[in-house]
Amino acid sequence: AVMGLTLLGLSGMPLSLAATAGALLTALLIYTFAYRRGLSSYRLVLVGIGVGAVAAALTQFFWTRAHTHDAASAALWLSGSLNGRGWENIEPVALMLLVLLPATLGLGKQLNVLELGDDSATAIGVPVQRARPLLLVAGVALAGAGIGAAGPVAFVAFVSAPVARRLSRSPGPALLPAALTGSVLVCVADLIGRTALSSTEVSVGVITGIIGAPYLLWLLATTNRSGQGD
Repeated sequence: AVMGLTLLGLSGMPLSLAATAGALLTALLIYTFAYRRGLSSYRLVLVGIGVGAVAAALTQFFWTRAHTHDAASAALWLSGSLNGRGWENIEPVALMLLVLLPATLGLGKQLNVLELGDDSATAIGVPVQRARPLLLVAGVALAGAGIGAAGPVAFVAFVSAPVARRLSRSPGPALLPAALTGSVLVCVADLIGRTALSSTEVSVGVITGIIGAPYLLWLLATTNRSGQGD
């Protein structure tokens, strides 16, 4: 997306498509490097950190070489902002939701079984090697479309899922409640960012970071105390 902003001047639908394509390519690299006769969560995280560092370096490279106006646009986008967003930004997200949301909800039923491990899931009858890539593609494509529209709004994914699970009291992944929780969080954060300071507006990503970082630390601390974290 930063390449599209700084080199090609993309916006709207083309920018969302660029972000989605980049997200899918990055996910493919991570999956390929992390897969060794199965997929280990530990290895997936380590490879993801490495690929993320390379992507961040490339982002900084294109950002610093951009013209002043393009660099300012990229900086605003990287902070996660709803400022100036219109229907041209909503359309690609709506299209992705129309196509992928039903598929994601259908595939999401297999997430509980996949949490048991590859061997147990296979024994139950879940096609692990087909289900996991499909879930990955659906999740990454939806995230890429959203990021293309509003930029990387920090901590929404980390906060929404645990909060939604607690509210819905669901033992497994609560996909639809998590999506609704994330939507409410972004709207509230945007309202705070626009009204908290009378002299200026604060990007929604800054507000979600302020809200989400302490919550994530609290969640990690309570999880480790209860013996569920490693």
